[in-house]
Amino acid sequence: MSVSQTPGTFGVTTTAAEVVDGVDLHGRRAVVTGASSGIGVETARALASAGADVTLAVRDTTAGDRVATRLAAGLPSGSGELTVRRLDLADRSSVAAFAADWQGPLHILVNNAGVMAPAEVTRTPDGHEQQFGVNHLGHFALTTGLHRALAADGARIVSVSSTGHLFSPVVFDDLDYRFRPYDPWTSYGQSKTANILFAVAAAERWADDGITANALMPGNIADTNLARHMEMKQVEEFIASGELALPPQKTVEQGAATSVLLAASPAVAGVSGRYFEDCAEAGPVTGRAGAVGGVAPYALDRDNAGRLWRVSEALLG
Repeated sequence: MSVSQTPGTFGVTTTAAEVVDGVDLHGRRAVVTGASSGIGVETARALASAGADVTLAVRDTTAGDRVATRLAAGLPSGSGELTVRRLDLADRSSVAAFAADWQGPLHILVNNAGVMAPAEVTRTPDGHEQQFGVNHLGHFALTTGLHRALAADGARIVSVSSTGHLFSPVVFDDLDYRFRPYDPWTSYGQSKTANILFAVAAAERWADDGITANALMPGNIADTNLARHMEMKQVEEFIASGELALPPQKTVEQGAATSVLLAASPAVAGVSGRYFEDCAEAGPVTGRAGAVGGVAPYALDRDNAGRLWRVSEALLG
């Protein structure tokens, strides 16, 4: 892809490979969390194909090794190297070890891993509701732990959120469902809103370091491991209730496109603190009813973003 192209060149059906066509990432280093399945694999493939050295940060390194071997066999000559490292976002010590062991600059961080809608409340080892603990706090700890490496050469941070953020703002008075009844969808929504707010806050706090941070909705992708905790009856009931509206399905290759755009495309160089979908900046929505896209005002609110950053620092000590 040439520098003259803009995000408007791409759209709903764009693939990750199309986004990096012509992009040169040689000499760049990337980390993709959750890169052993779904769009994480395709994100890693696209970045490596453009020349980036990509670390697959995964909880199951055996699965990660299988993916890396398969990807390497299919990459063109001159592609970047693939490395697998263990990262359990629910385990604070695992996150700290990953960040402490990183050496040298980091140019691209794609916070892609996630948990979606466990039917029953589940908690991380340090007591946080699992979706908030993994989707937000784990990535918050990882990214802040890697700040020095990210600031070394003007990195891009990509936060994979969801249209599910429309299910709930961040409820600061009860982040962990200690007082209100647990609901898998509002808890998922809260964590996805937190993903966007993190990008907003990082964009503002780290602008002087040359770091950009953006969030995105990848799309409705059937072939992914994200919903591994969900029961099909649960999904069917939610769709039937009218509470869940979904855009048309995408392939994994299409689902990774917006992540790769924000991670690698010169078309969005310098863009920061925004929320994208279908390879373009999303417009605002004022209510959830019938919405299959767009971004809620509370998810881009700078006051909310700053508050979440401070609360997250306090929760992590």
